[in-house]
Amino acid sequence: MSISPSPYDIWFADAEFDASYGHTLSTLRAIAPVAPPDGFAERWQGWRHQAKTVDAAPTVLSAETVHGRRVSVIEHAGVDGTRLRAWLVEPLAAPARVGVVHSHGYGGRDAVDLARIPDDAAAIFPVARGLPTLNTGVGAPAPQAEHVLAGIESPDSYVLGLCARDLWLAADALTTLVGALPLYYVGESFGGGIGALALPWDDRYVGATLIVPSFGQYDERLAVHCIGSGETVRDHVAAHPEAREVLRLFDASTALGFARIPVRVEAALWDPYVPPPGQFGVANAARMLELAVLPAGHAEYPGVEEVAAGAIRDGRSHLARALRAAS
Repeated sequence: MSISPSPYDIWFADAEFDASYGHTLSTLRAIAPVAPPDGFAERWQGWRHQAKTVDAAPTVLSAETVHGRRVSVIEHAGVDGTRLRAWLVEPLAAPARVGVVHSHGYGGRDAVDLARIPDDAAAIFPVARGLPTLNTGVGAPAPQAEHVLAGIESPDSYVLGLCARDLWLAADALTTLVGALPLYYVGESFGGGIGALALPWDDRYVGATLIVPSFGQYDERLAVHCIGSGETVRDHVAAHPEAREVLRLFDASTALGFARIPVRVEAALWDPYVPPPGQFGVANAARMLELAVLPAGHAEYPGVEEVAAGAIRDGRSHLARALRAAS
């Protein structure tokens, strides 16, 4: 009897390797988050306390009207005082009811994307230190292979920690400019992992959507080949095993277990850039999880436009429910 090929054999016939890594949804749902090392929560709480002593001091550099909203380029302080640029979006028709912090993938960001931003929301689109376009080379090296390893010698200087802690200052900048609001987080890939690290320690958030989140479940992440930033880290840890101990403080699956807000995770079954075992390690850590299973991540495939549209629609619904629940 012949065996029908999987859709991945057809969709990704020229792929270098099987980016499902042999997993099924059942095996992915069984992946456990990495348990926190001693002092994990205390270290992050200490960083949060330090961040509260930094004045975000946002300034507006320019502004224009886009689709009925004011879109400004602003500058604000990061956790170490580095001045970082971001986009600020404000509704013009009425005061905002919610603030959205919307991060990005490892390619950075060159414009705002309003697809997941409700009409009655204010939003900040922070750009991580070092990344394009607004912060290329600012506070960290721009090339991805250099960026993901920057400062890895120490937890206090590791770039992933700095980027996560910068999100607290980005939220400060948003609320300074538009007023105190309940916050919701949206982050994809790099931004999903960074958000998972930052969210548990900031009580202003009512919910979050993490899309194909990175930096999760390093036991799984370091065990497999990928074509994203994880491969650079894997090579580094192979040559410098002591770096594994630093990474224990920056595991998104560990951190998200401390979050006590509803979290929607959009996790992919096939992804050559962010291996699915890491994504599901993050999802499986969420205490209040809404799971959306994507056929693939970081890839084009038949029907991807419909899948993306549905994810955006359902993500906005999750935001609305989280906001109502917190009211």
